[in-house]
Amino acid sequence: MPELPEVETVVRDLRPLVVGRTIAAVRHGKKKLRRPWDPAWNAIVAGCRVEAVRRRGKWIVIELAGRAGSVSDRRETGNPPVAHAPGSPRLVVHLGMSGQFTAVDPAEPPPDHLHLVLDLGGRELRLRDPRRFGSATYFPDDAAVEAFFAEAGLGPEPFGLDPDRFRRAVRRSGRTLKAILLDQTVVAGVGNIYADEACFAARLHPRRKGKSLTGAEADRLREAVEAVLTRAVELRGSTIRDYVGGSGLRGGFQNVLAVYGRAGEPCGVCATPIGCVRLSGRASHYCPKCQRGGVRIRDSGVRGRPTPRGRPKPRRAPRSAPKPES
Repeated sequence: MPELPEVETVVRDLRPLVVGRTIAAVRHGKKKLRRPWDPAWNAIVAGCRVEAVRRRGKWIVIELAGRAGSVSDRRETGNPPVAHAPGSPRLVVHLGMSGQFTAVDPAEPPPDHLHLVLDLGGRELRLRDPRRFGSATYFPDDAAVEAFFAEAGLGPEPFGLDPDRFRRAVRRSGRTLKAILLDQTVVAGVGNIYADEACFAARLHPRRKGKSLTGAEADRLREAVEAVLTRAVELRGSTIRDYVGGSGLRGGFQNVLAVYGRAGEPCGVCATPIGCVRLSGRASHYCPKCQRGGVRIRDSGVRGRPTPRGRPKPRRAPRSAPKPES
């Protein structure tokens, strides 16, 4: 699933390609996404100008400027007058698990699983999502967008996190560090990949309970989250399966992953085989030696060879020998 670095890369790629362009027309697919696109939005969005593209957590926000067509424009095109869209409309896009949001030449053949196309005149902004967990939603203004994020409980961005707030959120929780980092109300944008990488960078086992951390350890985790995400953004995110940036280019952080998807491979620091355990329903990767402190368990997790998809393939424990009959 695309996380903050992947979404940030898409946003940065799209800005020079779409900002300032007018949406000439909108086309949508027949199959529904997680949040269905309302066909009535086609006429509302068409004619708006793209003013900015930004990110909030794992969401892409496209800021529009009402109707771009003036009276002179209508005379030149011969189109009938249309009502000016009130406020500053917004399109909020989520890539789900396999979404791709790219700006391409209209002559490029349309791919399969194409759900939304914004015709920008000489360029098309296309939303493709094979698994259909993504979404694109129209909002009339910024206030509606902020209300949507508030209802979802979206927490603060991971860059420049308030140290006291983060310490309290972590140290008052009886959940594992993995669960805390995946909680978007604690910090927005972190997902499975970067939660594992941040725990490794902070030398903290993902199974540790938040309430077991000292203040210094919580600070170390906060700093690790920001450092890992910053580096991932620099490398355009991680292409594990489907992800590409807004210009269609792949990410590069998957080439420097320390633990994620590397079950059974040697740790780059101590050469101990990377372990994997299931936490919060997700495969969680860690180094049993570098991250062992504070975890009282005999077996640090399942270790085995990674599958072709990058997931750990656990080995079955041998059955215990039957007791001899007396």
